[in-house]
Amino acid sequence: MKVLYAVSEARPFVVSGGLADVAGSLPQALRKRMVGVRVVLPLYDSIPQEYKDQMKFITHITVPVAWRRQYCGIFEYRQDGVVYYFLDNQYYFKRDGLYGYYDDAERFAFFSRAILEIIPYINFKPDIIHCNDWQTALTPVYYTAMYSKNPDYHNIKTVLTIHNIQYQGLYGMELIGDIIGLDGYDVSLVEYDACVNFLKGGIECSNKVTTVSPSYAKEILDPWYSHGLDSILRAREWKLQGILNGISTDYYNPEDDEDIAANYSAQKPKNKAKCKAALQKKLGLPENKDTPIIGMVSRLVSHKGLDLVKTIAEELVSAENVQLAVLGSGDKIYEDYFKYLAEKYPDKVSFTAAFDAKLAKEIYAGSDMFLMPSKSEPCGLSQMIALRYGSIPIVRETGGLKDSVFDSGLGEGNGFTFSNYNAHDLLHCIRRAIEGYKDKKGWAMLQQRAMESDYSWKRSAGEYIKMYKEILD
Repeated sequence: MKVLYAVSEARPFVVSGGLADVAGSLPQALRKRMVGVRVVLPLYDSIPQEYKDQMKFITHITVPVAWRRQYCGIFEYRQDGVVYYFLDNQYYFKRDGLYGYYDDAERFAFFSRAILEIIPYINFKPDIIHCNDWQTALTPVYYTAMYSKNPDYHNIKTVLTIHNIQYQGLYGMELIGDIIGLDGYDVSLVEYDACVNFLKGGIECSNKVTTVSPSYAKEILDPWYSHGLDSILRAREWKLQGILNGISTDYYNPEDDEDIAANYSAQKPKNKAKCKAALQKKLGLPENKDTPIIGMVSRLVSHKGLDLVKTIAEELVSAENVQLAVLGSGDKIYEDYFKYLAEKYPDKVSFTAAFDAKLAKEIYAGSDMFLMPSKSEPCGLSQMIALRYGSIPIVRETGGLKDSVFDSGLGEGNGFTFSNYNAHDLLHCIRRAIEGYKDKKGWAMLQQRAMESDYSWKRSAGEYIKMYKEILD
């Protein structure tokens, strides 16, 4: 089985969000299960020079972009047994950052078409092209409209994974002829609600559509979650499947993590207390082993449930023996609120307005609980990382949070959950966790169950392989 994994970012080369974590881990996990997997992504200017220096130039071609042809250099890089192809066009990709440009439609129409155009030149004809999000969603469209009857491309299957349905690649219909390059009936593949919709086209044309958790696959059939695509998805529900993401258990491993104050494991958890003391000292919080720390590592945006946190945070920190450690950046309204909270309650609240990978790990390792009250969460990786480090998640039952965190009320789960998007339901859930923390023996058992939860890519890769085989059969 040969899989070409097409993606707009991948760790460790270039990262803007969780998509890069998935693309950096899933191909490695598939390779270990004897799948022939190769990855293709743009050669961005921001990729570190150390990687560029090790890339091998294969050839250059020209790629159709509607009525014109554009240069595309093909570079190869190998890491841990996986081959990566980087597609070069400095006009499109020699820029600061990855997304947010006026011509993103053209940039990723080029990339989506180039994914197909390079196949005769890389000595690798895939059985499956696995696309991700709107940036590669035109690849199944182009395959259906232009390549499927070409003998060189015969019988290739396509998969599209939706990591967050909010981002769809929406543009005006005037792009059809000049940028997208479709005509006749094929225009209907990408047309939706009087717009060009890249993601809709990918859903329409791919053999299988996956999302990053089983619950999210159900949720996006509902208008409240779907951002307008529920009718398209309901009509094609037969090819929709949710597969829960995983995390890299090598990168996130408290047993040998050099970024935390002391190492520990589920079987030898004693040193987690040292991580807590070190975190309190670093953040300027009173060093008290009996005061539970609630950690948050998050983008500060509304769908992360921060409206709920704003509603109850003062009531929580003023009434309870608790400390709050928040790391993140985003909307000014939330940054300003957490700054205010930290200034008013300096012995109880710490706020760092940034993203600091080392501090994030220190919060996972040093906190007793981890807060994720999301309004929507396609999968979420933070709760899995928190479990790995023995920080007990407090989450709302949505998307991947619902599929990975189970309430410990009956003594069997690995966290604390609530279902309604309601601030005082959240407050009640946090208070249940604080009461549970007071039972040291019970809390130690809960931490062990949490740390033994298996959310590795090995499990997820098995689900992807099963899905691939179903498509090919």
